[in-house]
Amino acid sequence: AVARGERTARSLDSRVEELLGRGDVTGAAAVLRSAPGRLLRALDRLLRSASSPEESDAVLAAVEEALPQVSGRVLLSVREHLHNRPRETGGQRLFVNRLGRGHVTGDTRRPVPGPARERLIAVLDAELRRRVGVADHLLIDPDVLDVALPLSGRASTGGLGVLPRGSVSAVEGELLRFFVYWKETAVSTDFDLSALLLDADYETVSWLSYTDLRGVGGRHSGDIISAPEGASEFIDLRLDTVRATCIVPQVNIYDGEDFDEVEESFFGFMLREGRQKGRPFEPRTVRMKSELRGPGRVALPLAFLRGADGRWRAKWLHLYLPGTPSQNRVEGNRLTVAALLRAIVEREQLTVGHLTELMTGDATTVDVWDGKKVPAGPVTFVGLERPDGLHPDSRVVTPGNLRDLIPA
Repeated sequence: AVARGERTARSLDSRVEELLGRGDVTGAAAVLRSAPGRLLRALDRLLRSASSPEESDAVLAAVEEALPQVSGRVLLSVREHLHNRPRETGGQRLFVNRLGRGHVTGDTRRPVPGPARERLIAVLDAELRRRVGVADHLLIDPDVLDVALPLSGRASTGGLGVLPRGSVSAVEGELLRFFVYWKETAVSTDFDLSALLLDADYETVSWLSYTDLRGVGGRHSGDIISAPEGASEFIDLRLDTVRATCIVPQVNIYDGEDFDEVEESFFGFMLREGRQKGRPFEPRTVRMKSELRGPGRVALPLAFLRGADGRWRAKWLHLYLPGTPSQNRVEGNRLTVAALLRAIVEREQLTVGHLTELMTGDATTVDVWDGKKVPAGPVTFVGLERPDGLHPDSRVVTPGNLRDLIPA
């Protein structure tokens, strides 16, 4: 009958929209029970639309029943969403697609009721704890605890020491040097390395670029306008002289090929002591080198943030801006960069530390790895690099296989 056009096959989405249009939240939740993943993704809207405690309870009951059928990645994404939900209403929402293109918009949604949010967080953590299982012996590198879980399709790029978007890592050293390298394929290409400096309110303090080669305690290596054989630019900043709260390196394409079109391109940074000498790219001082392969004409690999304790930390962004076809400059995208940075800095990502807490039971032995000695027996090691000498039956999780930590 449907094929002959005698009857119409209603899609699940159309049925849900019709019910919500009539204000029937309980009915919409009942229909979505047959699609657990969609139910979880519609959770925020259902709770905002509920007009009575009975409707909220119906939504919560449907969600609790659906949890065992939903993937771990979706559960973690919803858990992170609910954690950030109170601070988002009336603020800014950040959207990042699979290619790293970011967009910020005002959040006009009504708040999710507090009791419902707390109940959901509790049941989500209980289900996640059931799936990850309790470890007998955890050996944890403390430097990995603030690494964000890779919940999106492309939360990071290839390279050395690269962490997922939203991760935080310590920055220790007197001199911060970040650099860009590129090699054009066929067309003369000009990449410009710049740094935008912002205060605690994300207002512009100053910037370093080829238009302002010295200042704010920093130094720019100079402008290179083509790279047929490969070329590099770098910026040095003495961290103790920087008066800003945020340092946002960016790579602007002034002219020529896109990031996806050049033969090779990457961004990196190194930390050096003030009196240290050596070649500009001395390998042992490099902390990160990230491929630049994404849409748009402006790349924002990461930001350096000064905390309340005065210490600097790196926050990984992996974002791209569309920019303009040519002549992109740091001066022209200051407001966009500040808005994106505020949105991602103020959002709290779900981290490796959260999952290790869920893996810890009353009988779990938890050791903090000191970088030297490892236990004699098998452990579950979670850290930035695999230590030597681990028992062969140990389970090892590092950034290279971080997705293995996410339950099915």
